[in-house]
Amino acid sequence: MPRPTAAQLAYGSATVIVSTIAMLLLSQTSTGLGVAVIAAAALALGLLVALTVPAPRRRGRHAATARTGGAAGAVAAPHAGAVAGAGAGAVSEEPVHH
Repeated sequence: MPRPTAAQLAYGSATVIVSTIAMLLLSQTSTGLGVAVIAAAALALGLLVALTVPAPRRRGRHAATARTGGAAGAVAAPHAGAVAGAGAGAVSEEPVHH
């Protein structure tokens, strides 16, 4: 399981604190059972928020080529086609010397 990011920890913790305070103030409960139920609900809500925060995308070799756009693809396409076509029985324009 991957480690949580700082954003996931911050959003989850803030959600737990704010939702606990809000539910305690709105419900005006004073029993131990009511506080326990509210605390459990706040923890579940905080976990849900932390898990739904989008994880940052990893930057690798593919991210750099995706950012350059069509220029890199236009340069690579003729070479890829020539290599792929040569193996598929394509006719070469150069004369073959025997």
